[in-house]
Amino acid sequence: MHDDARSPLASRLAVGAVPAPDGGSVPEAPVIAEVRGRLGLITLNRPRAVNALNHEMVKLVWSQLVRWADDPAIFTVAIQGAGERGLCAGGDVVAIHADMTRPDRTPTTPYDTMGFWHDEYRLNLLISRYPKPYVALMDGLVLGGGIGVSAHGSHRVVTERTRSGLPETQIGFSPDVGGTYLLGHAPGSAGAHAALTGAHLDAGDALYLGLADAFVPSGALPELLDRLEREEPGAVIESLAAPAPPSALRDGAAWIEAAYAGRTALDVVRALEASPVGEARAAAEVIRGKSPTAVAVALAAVRAGAGTDLAGALKNEWRVGYRFLGGHDFAEGIRAQVIDKDRTPKWEPARLEDLSPGTAEAYLAPLPHLPLDLSPVDAVIPPA
Repeated sequence: MHDDARSPLASRLAVGAVPAPDGGSVPEAPVIAEVRGRLGLITLNRPRAVNALNHEMVKLVWSQLVRWADDPAIFTVAIQGAGERGLCAGGDVVAIHADMTRPDRTPTTPYDTMGFWHDEYRLNLLISRYPKPYVALMDGLVLGGGIGVSAHGSHRVVTERTRSGLPETQIGFSPDVGGTYLLGHAPGSAGAHAALTGAHLDAGDALYLGLADAFVPSGALPELLDRLEREEPGAVIESLAAPAPPSALRDGAAWIEAAYAGRTALDVVRALEASPVGEARAAAEVIRGKSPTAVAVALAAVRAGAGTDLAGALKNEWRVGYRFLGGHDFAEGIRAQVIDKDRTPKWEPARLEDLSPGTAEAYLAPLPHLPLDLSPVDAVIPPA
């Protein structure tokens, strides 16, 4: 027996809470793991929060993947989200905001969020090295942390319902979960543009950026999972795939490349504003509404991600994240977008023109007293 998913109790837990001996109920688990034939299926199970990741969920997914990695009965692993809204809407930013703003915080109080990120980032790296096919059903919302548990997999499926991306600049933060590596290796400057605008990407854009591999209509996903219980994933996905939709990012490659020839984020925005292309000027207006600090750091981090491997990008993001936790804009962005929902963040500084030179470089600088330890991944799956 591979895990408790084969027991009658676990089978009933997979579809909802069951009566407990005392007459109460067993609460639904935030992550459900099932063995279906030769398939190991992970379901993120917080549908009311669009399956937003918290620390417990990250640890549960890690533990299950480690167990299945050397289980000879498991040939393929897949991940999906419970409910109709999406795979995962990102990390639990409400918890991060509470950590940053706790009343008893002092300059020396450790951030619980760093522990969450440590475990989340090592999970991202584990997925990228997983020794078995890892199929991610990127249906519906797949944002931030949702990209981290899907886009590093070997078989990444998007649908007509997909709305993916790394929208962190909207909340005064920079892409993480290996997003700077993924966007840094996208065609041309399309990844940097996606990072700065924080736009939700449809299936066509996700495929163009290299965040996904195949387009499968959402109605075919149940058949896909059913066949994965018996068949090889590449052949199954190929048989169900439809032609890739068009990509607005691909169509805009010329004006994007022209603008992103600039050295700094301010240079890029000014080039977009001066462009004769309406889409470019509209994009500049969108970027102007984001945190100037986050925009500058995101551009530098994505460009750094283009020149490193995933582990190196995660280490950069770790340094950047630590510094955002101690700054103003991250907490303010979450407040404005998620807590108070007034959508009127007060960024400091308020304009790219007022950003101190060298800010982005300072955020990416080494963090000698608090390095990111990815050795648990090496212990499970050594680097190639």
